[in-house]
Amino acid sequence: MEKKAIDWSNLGFSYMETEKRFVSNYKDGKWDAGLLTDNANVVINECAGVLQYAQTCFEGLKAYTTEDGHIVMFRPDLNAKRMADSAKRLMMPAFPEERFLEAVHKVVEANKAFVPPYGSGATLYIRPYMFGSNPVIGVKPADEYQFRVFTTPVGPYFKGGAKPITIRVCDYDRAAPHGTGHVKAGLNYAMSLYAIMEAHSQGYDENMYLDAATRTKVEETGGANFIFITKDQKLVTPKSSTILPSITRRSLMYVAEHYLGMEVEEREVYFDEVKEFAECGLCGTAAVISPVGKVVDHGKEICFPSGMDEMGPVTKKLYDTLTGIQMGHIEAPEGWIHRVC
Repeated sequence: MEKKAIDWSNLGFSYMETEKRFVSNYKDGKWDAGLLTDNANVVINECAGVLQYAQTCFEGLKAYTTEDGHIVMFRPDLNAKRMADSAKRLMMPAFPEERFLEAVHKVVEANKAFVPPYGSGATLYIRPYMFGSNPVIGVKPADEYQFRVFTTPVGPYFKGGAKPITIRVCDYDRAAPHGTGHVKAGLNYAMSLYAIMEAHSQGYDENMYLDAATRTKVEETGGANFIFITKDQKLVTPKSSTILPSITRRSLMYVAEHYLGMEVEEREVYFDEVKEFAECGLCGTAAVISPVGKVVDHGKEICFPSGMDEMGPVTKKLYDTLTGIQMGHIEAPEGWIHRVC
């Protein structure tokens, strides 16, 4: 099958319309069969629940071309489960997990000409999302919903290699105790926009959010979980009921323990101990791991021994092992790789 005539090596991380997307509607208490469509536009009433009360959630995952030419996805079953959890928390009908897997499979297969070739550094980003679609003026859940999946080819998150970034301790709160920080709700990301733009204007790449209750414990950034490496090469990651359960983070924890023989701890991480770690990274679908070289706490700098020039050595091993599994160079644990074609 011929690939599209795209300059794969110069793709950015931005939207490019592809040929097909999946759409299913929920009405009268059930989801319809759904279909693939050429139409990239969404038409809804001006009073739709998503527009009035932000009743929406989403997911993000990728499809890759492996060295042997197959197109695969990485752990889409976990995205299906997480989206179902998000929907339930937002009083939305969960899209059945097995149907989620069928939908993302069909959309990738229908757009396989847009899946970047092996070695290009680019991937096909997959965005499933759901929203309240019928008119709602009272503060209540919508009665009708739409589930959609689209794809877009994207370049590597870091062109020229992943250079360590500088982040700041944020004065704003990302999520309240007992709130929606643990689900992938659109409103969580809307709330982070002011803080991230402020950080950028001050010369920082990201925010480090502390827990809203005590402001003593590390939580996450606006869109990624933290991992830390201790001086004796142990992986530590924050545990909290208000951070998103990152699929990348969970995968890195498994890789650290079972592939690299590291000790792994998921626990509360107090900000006071950050200065004692040897390496720090942000993990998520887009970049896998973004190395952090420096944390600035209101003018006071915490510089990690791994430095500002390149990934720390342990973080690099984690990154290389996980991407090796995704690309088919390293044997994956059972069930991690979903082959599309």
